[in-house]
Amino acid sequence: MTATTLAPPATHRRPGLIPTLLATRRGQLLTLLAALVIVGVVVTILWWLAVSGREVSTDNAYVGAEVAQVTPLVSGPVAKVLVSETQWVKSGQPLVLLDDSDARIAVEQASAELGQAERRVRGYFANEDALAAQVAARGADIARADAEVVSAEADLQRARTDLTRRQALAASGAVSGDELTTAQNRFSTAQAALGAARAARAQAAANRTAASGSREAASVIVAGASVEDNPEVAAARAKLDAAQLALARTVIRAPTDGIVARKQVEVGQQAQIGAPLMSITPISQAYVDANFKEVQLQKVAIGQPVVLTSDLYGPSVKFHGRVKGLAGGTGAAFSLIPAQNASGNWIKVVQRLPVRISLDPAELARHPLRVGLSMTATIDISGQR
Repeated sequence: MTATTLAPPATHRRPGLIPTLLATRRGQLLTLLAALVIVGVVVTILWWLAVSGREVSTDNAYVGAEVAQVTPLVSGPVAKVLVSETQWVKSGQPLVLLDDSDARIAVEQASAELGQAERRVRGYFANEDALAAQVAARGADIARADAEVVSAEADLQRARTDLTRRQALAASGAVSGDELTTAQNRFSTAQAALGAARAARAQAAANRTAASGSREAASVIVAGASVEDNPEVAAARAKLDAAQLALARTVIRAPTDGIVARKQVEVGQQAQIGAPLMSITPISQAYVDANFKEVQLQKVAIGQPVVLTSDLYGPSVKFHGRVKGLAGGTGAAFSLIPAQNASGNWIKVVQRLPVRISLDPAELARHPLRVGLSMTATIDISGQR
């Protein structure tokens, strides 16, 4: 029996089929690639026509705020610290309490000095009234002295007449020597009485002048003001107000709404005037400083709308603001060591100018930001020609 060997069926292959298929696919890929390139170019051209030149953008932007420094206005030991780092506080909320023992003693002392000043000034008014009465009394003394002078002059005139008459009769012996002597004595007495009356009148006038001067001096102290408005009382009241203000300042309060940051105060610490204790960051009043290149600022103007995104919330959360202003100089100009461009080896570097952007408070309330966070800012300059 003869074994039969079965040969495998022959495969019929057409020469050049595979290279043809590869060439066809390569052509299709090249065609697709060319189409994609053309589409990309068209899209780029359309984007440039629609968007480019209508906005400028930068990711060199950061959140800022007018951070308030909390510093004591009076010195003293810290009795209590009422807040902690990262705590939200309201404007006027107590932050730190200083020991107020010395301030309370100063208030009591100033209050006592005010009472003394008021009593002293009331004494000035009473003294002025008393001096006015003395002036009136001295006027009465002058009137009485004038009357006495008139009476003394009349007595002297009578004594002179009587003496003259007796001297005429004495030559004929009609008047005795005793009567003549008595008449002479009455005349001398009348002369002395007139001199005394005139001296008394001069003294009364001098007393009235002195009383008037004292009254004028007293009037100067109290003139034009009541007890409450008197300068001495006003000075004492001002001292009391200063003491009360110093007492009130032993309670250090928040100057604005915000978050406590950089707290560096502890109980028992001796607080010094002007030494920073902490900072309050008003995040509800945050803004953005975007550092645009100088070549981007040709059409940037105040009031233009700005769309911003933050790295904190991502591109899904957009903030809307407006250009508030442009800085007065570049960052390099205000750096600690400004660039010396007058040197021989000089390389031009494109400068950046900070642009202040205000934010929508409602959006800040929904998505709070923190100082220093990174932002991307895009300014719509399509309305600027």
